[in-house]
Amino acid sequence: MARVLIPLPARDYDPTEAAVSWRVLSELGHEVVFATPDGAPAEADDLMVHGRGLDPWGLVPGLDRLVFIGRFLRADAAGRAAYDAMKRSPEWRSPMRWSDGRASEFDGLLLPGGHRARGMREYLESPVLQALAVDFFHARKPVGAVCHGVVLLARSVDPKTGHSVLYGRKTTALTWALERVAVRVGRIARWWDPTYYSTYPDHQGEPEGHRSVQAEVTRALADPADFQDVPPGMPDAALKTGGRARDRANDSRPAFVVEDGDYVSARWPGDVHTFAAAFARRLAAAAKQG
Repeated sequence: MARVLIPLPARDYDPTEAAVSWRVLSELGHEVVFATPDGAPAEADDLMVHGRGLDPWGLVPGLDRLVFIGRFLRADAAGRAAYDAMKRSPEWRSPMRWSDGRASEFDGLLLPGGHRARGMREYLESPVLQALAVDFFHARKPVGAVCHGVVLLARSVDPKTGHSVLYGRKTTALTWALERVAVRVGRIARWWDPTYYSTYPDHQGEPEGHRSVQAEVTRALADPADFQDVPPGMPDAALKTGGRARDRANDSRPAFVVEDGDYVSARWPGDVHTFAAAFARRLAAAAKQG
C-alpha cells in the first residue's frame, strides 16, 4: 500500500481534516507519516475539538463549559472520535520534521487545513513545505488539500514556470460563502477575539474577503473559472452549501470534492470523508500505473 506524508503545523490545525483523513487512509491499509516543524506531536485547534470558547460567555469561568454555538462550529462526533484515535496512534506520537520530508520517499502528499492564525501561519508560509509541494507535483504523485491547505499550494511557486503549482488546474478550497458566515458568527460569538476565523484579516481599505481563502487561491490560478464551487443545479446543492451538514463514510451527499488528474481538493471539514476516499483512489490509480 501507499506511504502518505501529512504535514501539520505545531498547533491549531483542524482536527477533523487531519484525523478523518488519517483514519480513512489507515483503514484502507495505507501508511501515514506525520511531519511537524520540530518533530514533536502537533496539537489541533482546541476550540474546534471541544467548542468551548465559541460562545459569547466563553470568557466566564464555569460558564465556558456551556457550549451552544460552539456545538455547531466544533468538530462533530465522527471528527472528535477520529482525533482521539489519531492522538493514540504511534504515527501521531512520532512525527518526522518538515525539513526531513522528501517526495522521493512517499507516494502522496495530503495537506489538511485550519484557520487559527496563531498556529496556521507558520504552516501556510513555510518555504520548506512549499518546496516540498512543488517536488510532489514535479514527481506527478497524488496531492490532496482541503480548506486552508489549498492556500499552501497556491503559494507553492514552481521555479521552472514562475507560477503556483495550481496554475492551470481546477481546484476548490474554503469558499468565501462558507468563510464569510464563520467570520461573521465569530465576531459575535467570540467578541473578545473577533478575528479568530480570519487567518489573514482584510487590511483597511480592502474589500471584504480580499484575503479570504477563495480570493487568494483564485489569484494563483490561470483562469478564475478554475476555482470550482457547487453548481446551482447539482444534486443536493442546498445540502452541500448550507454549511451545517457534514459527510460520512457512507454518505457523500453533503460533500463537494474536485479532482484534476492526481490532484484532489475539498472545501471544509464537511467534505473530508469523501475527500480522503477520493485521494485514496488516486493513490491506487498511481500504483497501477507503476
